[in-house]
Amino acid sequence: MMKNLALPQRAAVIRVLAADRTPMDSQLLAEALSKSPEIEICGAYSASQGALAAMERERPEVVVLSSMLEDIESKGFEVARKLRGMHSGVRVVMLLDASEPSRVVEAFRSGAKGVFCRNQSLQSLVKCIKSVHSGQVWANSSELTFLLEALNQTPAWDVATQSAARLSKRERDVVRAVAEGRTNREIGKHLGLTEHTVKNYLFRIFDKLGVSTRVELVVYALACTQSASPMPAKKAGPRAVVLPLRDGSTR
Repeated sequence: MMKNLALPQRAAVIRVLAADRTPMDSQLLAEALSKSPEIEICGAYSASQGALAAMERERPEVVVLSSMLEDIESKGFEVARKLRGMHSGVRVVMLLDASEPSRVVEAFRSGAKGVFCRNQSLQSLVKCIKSVHSGQVWANSSELTFLLEALNQTPAWDVATQSAARLSKRERDVVRAVAEGRTNREIGKHLGLTEHTVKNYLFRIFDKLGVSTRVELVVYALACTQSASPMPAKKAGPRAVVLPLRDGSTR
């Protein structure tokens, strides 16, 4: 008697657009990424206008974008901000030469969902693309610390955006506490709530803001601050926070 054997499901293919510093860099990046069976390259560009036009035309799911375009150091951040206004569903991975605090913070302020340094492997970049595509935020513990420090240096996050304005005062208090690096238990003690109530608040906040993890909530709060603050000269140690890291673990 014949048995029906279920065939393994093929992984979904991610449409990726590459935008790097020079035409050669963009082409090499695209060719390298295209070797992954889970990635379909829909364009390789080095000029901002060409990249933006291709994003409008090709509708990629993920854009791997260099912070430097057209020999302008921060041109990629400008493109990311324009892209965020065009298609909120497109996820950006920002290519950085180094994990400098100001560059990491600016990348997330510009709307990036992940930051990736060039000194890492192609295999890691593919993992980054897949993670960002699935809705996660890609950043290592040091880069998350930069974000927390930037938030701590900002007096208060601005709730002028439409989605943030829908939060109640208590929900905004919870967001601030998460951004300060407090655990659910610490938030409950700080606000006079039970840990279970804090979890319920977070579920509602995630739903209202369209985020799914504490990392994304921290990034969201950072993006809503009115202006970037300079990084402190003396780096403070990271607080004990529960944040999903890029490999899916928590700390």
